[in-house]
Amino acid sequence: MKEFDQLCREFEQLDPLTYGVLLAEKAADIFPALALVTGSEEEGASLFATFILGAVAADGKLSEEEYALVYPMFHAFFGEEADYEACKKAVRSMRAEKKDLKETVDAIVDLMGLLSEELKDEIVLVCLMICAIDGKVSLSEKNWIKKLVR
Repeated sequence: MKEFDQLCREFEQLDPLTYGVLLAEKAADIFPALALVTGSEEEGASLFATFILGAVAADGKLSEEEYALVYPMFHAFFGEEADYEACKKAVRSMRAEKKDLKETVDAIVDLMGLLSEELKDEIVLVCLMICAIDGKVSLSEKNWIKKLVR
């Protein structure tokens, strides 16, 4: 647990440029691996988007920093309508529908069990990075990340 808290603190201290570089590097490794696991690039991208949205929605709010970090992915997956206000509304809607969110999180956790430990670690790190971009990994975000690790 101490290692996890230390990792959270380290990510909370990163500057936005470093986040962007690290996320791009991690995504370059994760996308092809998920495409192999799912059997198609589209399904791999969709699965990665599910992890990203889960991380963004973990605390129920979308900070501008989170949005800026994941904007390229939002734009690629959802097109021009993926502006900040629309994404904030989608995150609020996900939190309002707690049953659906719980089912989504449960499905994400189930999917994690199908992945290699290395790929799983990479995805968890990306999710943690997204949770930490606003300078604080909240308790609800930590709890969500811990579910992924189980």
